[in-house]
Amino acid sequence: MPSRKKTAMFASAFFTCVCSFMMICVVLATQHWMSSEVRFSGTNSSVTVSLTYGLFSGTCEQFVDAGLQLTEKTFQVADNLSKTKAKSMITAIIVILVLSLLSSLLSSGFSCTNAVSNPYQTFLGPTGVYTWNSLCGIFVLIAMILFPVNIEENGLSVELARGCFSFLHRHIKSAHTYGYSYWIMLLIIFLNIASIIIIYFYDHARYYKKKKQERPIENAPKDVILF
Repeated sequence: MPSRKKTAMFASAFFTCVCSFMMICVVLATQHWMSSEVRFSGTNSSVTVSLTYGLFSGTCEQFVDAGLQLTEKTFQVADNLSKTKAKSMITAIIVILVLSLLSSLLSSGFSCTNAVSNPYQTFLGPTGVYTWNSLCGIFVLIAMILFPVNIEENGLSVELARGCFSFLHRHIKSAHTYGYSYWIMLLIIFLNIASIIIIYFYDHARYYKKKKQERPIENAPKDVILF
């Protein structure tokens, strides 16, 4: 059976891993990644399309110059994208987040295993927790980088607006605001770092304790050496 200290430390790491897992589920399920105001020139006036969307679905509204709302509807992100590049990058972000979800699940399993037992295999111990938490954090960070790239380089919001309202003319300007679904990923990264720090402190405390118990004979009392 593991010591009380080990159980407490790995139970804390397990809690942060479970929170990370739940946050990734929230990120994938919600559609508040981005709110965009995309302005187009019309025949007689300019038209503004307001979008709120995530990785799978969103809502769009159309306004004329006077602020009069004309139409509002929901859409599927994949169906509204005509550019292969933008669509491929959204798919890549989803795949990366699914991988981070699996990594978070594995880190939760490893932390729970160490909290209730003492695995013989090295990889099932702190090394495994370090590995899976690091991979989860890296995957989430990559997703955080790719999404803005898709917005700026591939004109994701403009493409989605055109998919909602096909009669739109020349694009004038856009304004973007990242929603809570996007910023939650920062919290996920912090949770993964917290898990690593917790296990790091436990692992190094155990290492120094072991070294202290194995101190060389020159540190022993002189009367013991003479004897």
